[in-house]
Amino acid sequence: MRTKSLKKNKINVVTLGCSKNIYDSEVLMGQLKANNKEVVHEQEGNVVVINTCGFIDNAKEQSVNTILDFVQQKEEGLVDKVFVTGCLSERYKPDLQNEIPNVDQYFGTTELPSLLKALGADYKHELIGERLTTTPKNYAFLKIAEGCDRPCSFCAIPLMRGGHKSTPIENLVKEAENLAKEGVKELILIAQDLTYYGLDLYKKRALADLLKELVKVEGIEWIRLHYAFPTGFPLDVLEVINNEPKVCNYLDIPLQHISDDLLKSMRRGTTHKKTTDLIYKFREIVPQMAIRTTLIVGYPGETEAHFQELKEWVKEMRFERLGCFTYSHEENTHAYNLEDDVPEEVKQERANEIMEIQSQISWELNQQKIGKTFKCVIDRKEGNYFIGRTEFDSPDVDNEVLIDAEKFYLKTGEFANIKINEAADFDLHGEPIVE
Repeated sequence: MRTKSLKKNKINVVTLGCSKNIYDSEVLMGQLKANNKEVVHEQEGNVVVINTCGFIDNAKEQSVNTILDFVQQKEEGLVDKVFVTGCLSERYKPDLQNEIPNVDQYFGTTELPSLLKALGADYKHELIGERLTTTPKNYAFLKIAEGCDRPCSFCAIPLMRGGHKSTPIENLVKEAENLAKEGVKELILIAQDLTYYGLDLYKKRALADLLKELVKVEGIEWIRLHYAFPTGFPLDVLEVINNEPKVCNYLDIPLQHISDDLLKSMRRGTTHKKTTDLIYKFREIVPQMAIRTTLIVGYPGETEAHFQELKEWVKEMRFERLGCFTYSHEENTHAYNLEDDVPEEVKQERANEIMEIQSQISWELNQQKIGKTFKCVIDRKEGNYFIGRTEFDSPDVDNEVLIDAEKFYLKTGEFANIKINEAADFDLHGEPIVE
């Protein structure tokens, strides 16, 4: 018979949602390890901690289904305890407690000490920046701030994560140094809004200052910027990208839409002209930059004319990377007061149209890479291929470089110069150049 004593428990942390959740799970696992707990990530364990996402309908559904699956396993005696944390739990704790009472305990996004106590562990304040990474050894996420102060009408993140709170530069440098010692070569900077970084601590936008300190960390070769906000973008960051070889020529800047009517309703604080001017400014100052953006279609009041304006703008801007989401009507957001008047099938059709346009743009841009050589990091081996990325590509969301593993041997986690000899819309094929 399985013992229920906490000392012999193996804790399985299951992560759903975005890179911020991955980071939070890694911090939790680091704390558990420091308490001499046996902890695994998405493997078998008799105690389960589910780190949920509550951002949009699909993510919420996946989180609920995962909770139900593990509760079923608990009822069948396959696991002993199920704990739930993260954004869904923060946002809907009373509802979840009523509807899925067989979970042992629910915790919000800021209740790590309480969660650890429930797992028989103590929160160790001295563990600044120490965590168990779950990503491939060569890259790690570095969360530079929590929460968001932006008033976007469609977004529930402030409800789940609270207001913006920057992490001090010295703490982030220490964390980067710890990661470098573990073999991490690429830092992916994440926050709800990178460009707001420092306003609360230093009374100014300090992302450029942070980058200048992080590039000094020995062992780190690439630093990548995710989730910048267009309004009030600190242009000194572009100078750092230009001047510091370690900072990738890459920026993830979700723009959401381009129609003035919808931007105003979305409370984005910008216009069609200002947004377009900003993108041209990026390309003027950093000509090599790959820009990733995300768009929302089917927002309340989006007419066919608004959508046509968005389509033409996507064709004009020729973003290197682009993702498109359908609008999700989220309770307690400002936009929830509006009528969700675009039918679901129309939303999906519009998203598909945008991605078809982007697929063609991506194919055309990739053809220009044929015959050129790029420094690539090799993330993994999959089937008969080594899978790498250029500095213009982020893991999981962007282009990949495939190298025939039957012909060439490469070390995962290392850099290699790869000459591109074939290109599709979202994949490149190449071979290593031996110097």
